[in-house]
Amino acid sequence: MPLQHVRFAGLQDSPDLEIFLFARSNGYSIVTFDSDSFDLSLIKGHPPKIIWIRTGNITTESISKIPLKYSQQILEFIQSESGGCFGSNFPIRFLYRIAPYPNKGKALEVFLISLPPYLSDMPVIPKISFDNLEVAFASKSNAELRKMYLIFATLNNNLISDLGIGLANLAFKLKIPVKGIMKKTMFGHFCGGETIAESIQACKHLAKYGVHSILDLSVEGKGDEASFDATTEEIYQTLVESAKTDYMPFGVFKVTGLGDYHLMIKVQDGEQLQGEELAAFNRMKGRVDRLCKAAHDLGLKILVDAEESWFQNVIDDLAYEAMEKYNKERCVVYNTYQMYRHDSLERLKKAAEQAKAKGYLFGAKPVRGAYMEKERERAEEMGYPDPIQPNKAATDRDYDAAIEYCVENGIYLVCASHNEKSNLELTNLMNLHGIDPKSDRVYFSQLYGMSDNISFNLAKAGYRVVKYVPYGPVEKVMPYLTRRASENTSIAGQSSREFELIKSEMRRRKK
Repeated sequence: MPLQHVRFAGLQDSPDLEIFLFARSNGYSIVTFDSDSFDLSLIKGHPPKIIWIRTGNITTESISKIPLKYSQQILEFIQSESGGCFGSNFPIRFLYRIAPYPNKGKALEVFLISLPPYLSDMPVIPKISFDNLEVAFASKSNAELRKMYLIFATLNNNLISDLGIGLANLAFKLKIPVKGIMKKTMFGHFCGGETIAESIQACKHLAKYGVHSILDLSVEGKGDEASFDATTEEIYQTLVESAKTDYMPFGVFKVTGLGDYHLMIKVQDGEQLQGEELAAFNRMKGRVDRLCKAAHDLGLKILVDAEESWFQNVIDDLAYEAMEKYNKERCVVYNTYQMYRHDSLERLKKAAEQAKAKGYLFGAKPVRGAYMEKERERAEEMGYPDPIQPNKAATDRDYDAAIEYCVENGIYLVCASHNEKSNLELTNLMNLHGIDPKSDRVYFSQLYGMSDNISFNLAKAGYRVVKYVPYGPVEKVMPYLTRRASENTSIAGQSSREFELIKSEMRRRKK
């Protein structure tokens, strides 16, 4: 992060006292300089506050020179492990020095300055631990926990997992009655239900623990106009039902569920659509607008999912058109950025700058991504440069950079991640920038049935958390379940981590 110059508000007659905020490997520090004297009477409107002492710079000798009325407070801070008065994981540190104090001997400079308004209003942000299993699994009975154990034990074994999913798909094709078994196992764990009404019951249960939900129709349509209309109507109904609650703040859709992706490929390739193709493309745009308008009118937010790179530019344009139309007073429409693409960080920044220039609020949902193998195969087959990052470390780097950029630039953010480090870093950034955990500027999001240790601990600490809750007829949701099984086995350590947490909680409950 480049050096940023910050002047403390509220200071008068002391123009030489300035603050510099800069990034360090262990966090952020605030340093003062260019002031040999500092008179507390110059501070208007904000009482002095002790924030933090960098213990490595404190000596018995220096403490003895501090006015007695401050000494005890300083010693208490030195001995504290809470991270200062904010109790933060990512403390703001004030470096200090003992400086001459005109006509008053020695005094502690910087330590007794007032906070600028953007810091003085900072909320108390609690510490977060994703290892609190009592909170993580509070919503699960012992029987449900045992079922989770069996599911993740299966997913933890690639051979058994692949075989089980393959047999289930085959059973549906052969009309073998396995629906009941699926509803009690994989489907029941990763999906809310077969219908909106069924799924709302799952959402109500999550809401008891402060975790909110997003109903996600996870059915792949037939790809014809009737199917696109039916999908649009179904998603519209999810918005209507969500608006009746206070625990379902978002809707979500994939543009490929609303129109022919072949047309989007042509548009991205620069072809001019004519006749029926143009009419079909305009109908797709109309469906996108209908859902975004409904979210706006119903007081909800809506997420536009990311898809394959060879027509993602068209999806981006549709999202930005909707933002310009509906994100004037509040942030309604959010676009999704897959950070496994090496160009996504710049795309996000460019879109944010465009939103600022045009005067609308920008909503972003960074994800790591879901189509990596398909992207690489197509790039190799068609002979164009691979759009994917060289390795996972590069994806993680850009993901965290995207989160930081969003927080620092006032972007409305949905942090969709199962990575504990990324979620924890975001709580630290919120603390640093004075963003209340309850602010609707930042949401955390995970998939239903996964990473409950992240979701439930964040919610318990007061953050806004939304679970993607997939739903649809069991046999039609099988492609989604197949992807979930694949992701749990391919993401390094994902199923193993879930499995170990479940085993630990079962042991804890036996004590």
